[in-house]
Amino acid sequence: MGIVRALLTLIHTGILILLLATTLNAVVPPRVFPYLNLLSLGFPVLLLVHLGLCFWWLLRLKKRAIFFAAATLLILQPIRRWVNWAGQDEAAANLKVISMNIKGGEYGYPEIYEYLESQQADLVLVQEFGTQFKLPGHQYQVTKYPIVAVSSRTEILKTEKIATTGNGNSFYADVRVNGQTIRVINAYLNPFSFDKGTVIPTESLGENKVKVKYILKRLIPTFKIHQQEVADLRRAVEQSPHPVLLAGDFNSVPNSYEYYQLTGSLTDAFVAAGKGLGTSFHDYKFPIRIDYIFSSPEITPVNYRVDRSVHLSDHFPVIAEFNLKSP
Repeated sequence: MGIVRALLTLIHTGILILLLATTLNAVVPPRVFPYLNLLSLGFPVLLLVHLGLCFWWLLRLKKRAIFFAAATLLILQPIRRWVNWAGQDEAAANLKVISMNIKGGEYGYPEIYEYLESQQADLVLVQEFGTQFKLPGHQYQVTKYPIVAVSSRTEILKTEKIATTGNGNSFYADVRVNGQTIRVINAYLNPFSFDKGTVIPTESLGENKVKVKYILKRLIPTFKIHQQEVADLRRAVEQSPHPVLLAGDFNSVPNSYEYYQLTGSLTDAFVAAGKGLGTSFHDYKFPIRIDYIFSSPEITPVNYRVDRSVHLSDHFPVIAEFNLKSP
């Protein structure tokens, strides 16, 4: 048993180091070392193994259970980006926002429109809207940019493209809300475009090796494209003369380089006001979080939820309510 405990201690220490290494994505860009971003993809699995081993040590009344459990405090904030327990903000909400990848309307535009209209949001941001998007009840809409569109109940003053890299796209719209102007950015970062069958392991070791190579060939170049895309988005945020709402399908998980870059001056509405799991993409058996709503300090998150009650796309809608402070 001594050998087993020593081996498990070594494994557990290694897993903890890998979890901590994901925080290096804050400073190490993919063009320098892209493999750190791979760790961010595996963060939930590594965390589950870590917690399982902590429980195993606790059952055996080992002192190392205290050490490993205490070490979890070092990754508490990264954990909250996946699973959160934020309290309700007492401020009154005066702005409601929905962001949703509608997958080209494959599940039916009428059903999508009906759902979005039923939410009575002030702003609706959609990605992969296909060839059409016209939301009834919203007088102001921007659909002239590929992939991304914005629909608003209040006046849109100005729009401008931010960047197109690969198969991604983004733009901003200056919107009048409650007597002031905010800059709404809708972003869709370059997708990985996996064939679903290639990420499902088989019993053949040879086939699995081919699949791993295929996945890496998709991931690594896309991470590097994302680096340029988030640089463009960050510049747009920093240069904005108005408070910013940034939302969309970022094709990037929490604790990734992309996430750290975009939360430099913005608040993740889920971390500030969400509860439970933040996962939004459900097409694979392993759900992940890639849809976000971020805001400037002047736009305080009051409530956030992922609506898992509807299946109108391979993404669940993410919905946030904010308190927009008076100028």
